[in-house]
Amino acid sequence: MHRPWVLLTMLTALALSPALLQAQDASTYEAKPVLPKLELQDGDSIVFLGDSITHQRLYTQYVEDYFYTRYPHMRLKLHNAGVGGAKAWDALERFDDDVAAYNPKYVTILLGMNDGRYQPFNQEIWDTYRTDMTKLLERLDGIGAKPIPMTPTMFDARAARLFPRKGRDGDNVALYNSVLTYYGTWLREVAVERGDGFVDMWGPLNNITLEQRKQDPAFTMIKDAVHPGPDGQLVMATAIINDLGLSRQVSAIRLTKRGNKWTGNGAGGELTDIEETSDGIAFTFHATALPWVVPEEAAKGVELTKLGHRLGKELLEIHGLPMGQYALTIDGQEVGKFGSEALSRHIELQGNAKTPQYQQALQVALKNKERNEGPIGGLRGEWGRFQGYARIRQAAKDNPNDENLKKQLAEQEQRNEGMAERVAAHNAAAKELEEQIFEMNQPRALRYVLKRVQQPLLQQK
Repeated sequence: MHRPWVLLTMLTALALSPALLQAQDASTYEAKPVLPKLELQDGDSIVFLGDSITHQRLYTQYVEDYFYTRYPHMRLKLHNAGVGGAKAWDALERFDDDVAAYNPKYVTILLGMNDGRYQPFNQEIWDTYRTDMTKLLERLDGIGAKPIPMTPTMFDARAARLFPRKGRDGDNVALYNSVLTYYGTWLREVAVERGDGFVDMWGPLNNITLEQRKQDPAFTMIKDAVHPGPDGQLVMATAIINDLGLSRQVSAIRLTKRGNKWTGNGAGGELTDIEETSDGIAFTFHATALPWVVPEEAAKGVELTKLGHRLGKELLEIHGLPMGQYALTIDGQEVGKFGSEALSRHIELQGNAKTPQYQQALQVALKNKERNEGPIGGLRGEWGRFQGYARIRQAAKDNPNDENLKKQLAEQEQRNEGMAERVAAHNAAAKELEEQIFEMNQPRALRYVLKRVQQPLLQQK
């Protein structure tokens, strides 16, 4: 016979058990830190995984330019793994040979634009994306790579209306940017919970577009509504640099005259051979990095992001010069004239195309453009053809009695014969150009000379 209090205790325990289990779950919950910044060392590999926006080889190219010039003494391995039309499923199909084979330490992921299928939110489509993206993150865990999910980019509904395409109208246009917001917000929550890196691509593109449309209602960085042009791709590149905590300054040279003696320090390099002249000052500076310079087609993006000022400052600050106007030459090249007051506040040289360091960085960028438009483009073409093959292979597997699919699969298999050799050849050609980049990107000691060319008007009298 049970005593009443024993029965009451048992019932209470049963009633409370879910709450107790929840309390236990909460007590074992581990809040993981989000990756604050990239920790890079010589030999590290970074893979940029994505769809056609990555396949464009622009934002990846500009980030490569940044790495080549900001860390010239570090041999990073940088691999574009973008394929036009790719969804998360497609990335899984080529994962072993197009991602894992490059032994990445970090993998950025730009997918979702195609996964949503350019229509209002659809639960079944969303479930497929969520499942495949989760599998992709787990596959990266399995090879010891740190995933860096990135939000899908902007679908520019106004551009879609200005330049209409068949099938893109009504709610397909009006709601799709919101669908991408939903996908990106989920991805951010996943990245936070897992302790991955994260980059917001959607926010900067939309925010800059909104700001520019206050002056120009037709402004767009995405004329076809999906693929950002060079200016938008540079916005994307700066988002990566900003969100992954990478270095923002190239150098800062500061000189001060105390009594009859000049002293100085140079952040980001070595300052030597300071010499006062009869009409100014001269010194040598050997920077450890070059300014971040991109090809001319991205110039509008440089303006929109204030790239140089925010992510590549080269400061020159001089206190103690007699009042007047000074011509600055660097290795014999005159780069501009500056007043003594402006020099005492500081001037910024990173956007000055006349400096030897700017020209050197530009040559690096142009060589990398050659690399991307040549062998990297060929490499991505191979993987684009593989993607078509993988989709037909899956369709044939799902429909084993479809003779037409069997025929298509055989044709695709024949087309892909020798792919491994072609991929290896493209990689070798890209490597050869990269070797040239690493010969071109080494900073050298430069001689700065400031010479007074004009005295203040009062002194001239």
